Amino acid sequence: MEMRITLTVDGALHGVTVDTRTTLLDALRDRLGNYAPKKGCDHGQCGSCTVLVNDRRVTSCLSLAVAQEGNDVVTAAGVSADGIHPLQQAFIDDDAFQCGYCTPGQVCSAIGMLDEAGAGAPSHVTEDLDGHVDLTDEEIRERMSGNLCRCGAYPNIVAAIRRVLDADTSSTYTAGADPATPEGAGR
Repeated sequence: MEMRITLTVDGALHGVTVDTRTTLLDALRDRLGNYAPKKGCDHGQCGSCTVLVNDRRVTSCLSLAVAQEGNDVVTAAGVSADGIHPLQQAFIDDDAFQCGYCTPGQVCSAIGMLDEAGAGAPSHVTEDLDGHVDLTDEEIRERMSGNLCRCGAYPNIVAAIRRVLDADTSSTYTAGADPATPEGAGR
């Protein structure tokens, strides 16, 4: 059965007809020609298809397109309206990619992860559950563990995320920031 849905993808409104069994990943790539999210495992295990849906990380190969009706989808191609996003630049500066296949999913996941941490969402390794997340390297690795890199660029991925954290002193997710101080105030 086919259904007509409307999605906002990277800021542009799209109407698309899809089979109700079509994944968001296949709708993006095959119907809309957006090749930023990559098809890796097609089982939600590698993270290369990660996009942001209403500012939350989603593995698009596990999400049905029809379930995203009316939602705002952002791929790595649309994370910055002003050119290159600071995380994308940090990935370049820190050589946080080798072949680059996983990089779009890594970037979207990192952006989503920083927002989750900024909102105080704990991870498996979060030690203090007071609503403040100290993004240590261990915390970053845990939060990014759903994104695999066959080339093994993990140390550089953590370094790229750390670079963005160190440059952003106004966020609750900055390592060591006190959420009660102005520099630790929300995003």
